[in-house]
Amino acid sequence: MSSLSREVKSKNPNRIHIDGNLFVIICISLIAVIGITSINPVMPTIAKAFNVPSGQIGLIMAVFLIPTTVGALIFGALADRIGMKKILIPSLLVFGLGGILCAFASSFQSLLEWRFLTGLGAASLECLELTLIGNLYSGKMLTAAMGINAAMIGIAATIYPLIGGFLGEFNWRYPFLLSILAFPVALLISTKLKLPKKPKNTENLNLKIYLQNTWNNINNLQVFVLLFTVFSLFLIEFATCYTYIPIFAGTYLKASEAEIGIIVSSVSLAFSFAASQLGFFTRWASEKRLIVFGLILCALSLLVIPTIHNSWLLIIPSIVFGISQALAFPTLQSMLAEIAPEGSRAGFMALNVTIQSLGRALGPLFAGVAFSAWGVEGVFYASAVLAIITTVLFTWLTYKRLKPLHRYQG
Repeated sequence: MSSLSREVKSKNPNRIHIDGNLFVIICISLIAVIGITSINPVMPTIAKAFNVPSGQIGLIMAVFLIPTTVGALIFGALADRIGMKKILIPSLLVFGLGGILCAFASSFQSLLEWRFLTGLGAASLECLELTLIGNLYSGKMLTAAMGINAAMIGIAATIYPLIGGFLGEFNWRYPFLLSILAFPVALLISTKLKLPKKPKNTENLNLKIYLQNTWNNINNLQVFVLLFTVFSLFLIEFATCYTYIPIFAGTYLKASEAEIGIIVSSVSLAFSFAASQLGFFTRWASEKRLIVFGLILCALSLLVIPTIHNSWLLIIPSIVFGISQALAFPTLQSMLAEIAPEGSRAGFMALNVTIQSLGRALGPLFAGVAFSAWGVEGVFYASAVLAIITTVLFTWLTYKRLKPLHRYQG
């Protein structure tokens, strides 16, 4: 381990917010989410501008997310072999260029093509930001860093739609130009980001041995339950928070659009605040207990939602839901990064990002099946049952202390 790595890992979690490396990583995270959250508000305007049917406008997000989902595994493996900066800097440059080209698109077809390019640039960002945190921190410091990074993403998810909507008032093209911010972040990485040296036994490792070692590490029951828990959290979040909480509030509680916006925003704000305090929480509870407590809170909040008959009261379980996600998700990322082998951590975290994407994609489908079978209440009850099942599996299969997985041998 390099002196840099030892120095960073020995710092006090309470002072992590002053760490320069974490600042750069957070900048990467903020770029990673800008391609979705700032564009959502202008999608109806784009549909009108290009005379696109409502059923096709979702392609703007689909063509962005497809390379992000598939490319994470490829770029994670490449980063393990050739280095983080050699993947991150070109990715950010492609992301920035893609956004600029989107802003000057002359047709809906060309807009989709440039969105695909932008998604290709974004494909490595999420998995590599998590990998960087795993490479630079350990123990409670790692959990605190994951929490602060997640908190900043939560704040961005609240602010970016406002910025995108404001810029869209002038022209739908302007929100795409926010991708220009990727250029100074690329410069920050090249000049300010300090990384520990790669393990010597991974520098000349061939692809076959890399893939074999990565598969051997993933083919582990405890790793499976951690990834399944990540999948469940994202499936539940996209089934309820982003799909059926707004439907329940608007259709059944007669909430206005503004009230629905406040309710959904309360989830992000609660998530951000609680995640920023993870460093403090780890002083009183282990990572496993925080995850279990978060899952239990998640189930309880979902069980309460169908019993509410006033839209403003829906804010209470929404806040509890946001807190539950903050306790469980960044802590899970911390546990995965902690046990991942140094030589294949990027590929390992890339698989984690792919699992998240799968949860996002299947969440609305899961909710639709539950709605068809049991109505809107059934969506929340089914999600609560899934949270309880996940709690039981997680508690049962991680009762022993998680050990770091095997490092490279080859």
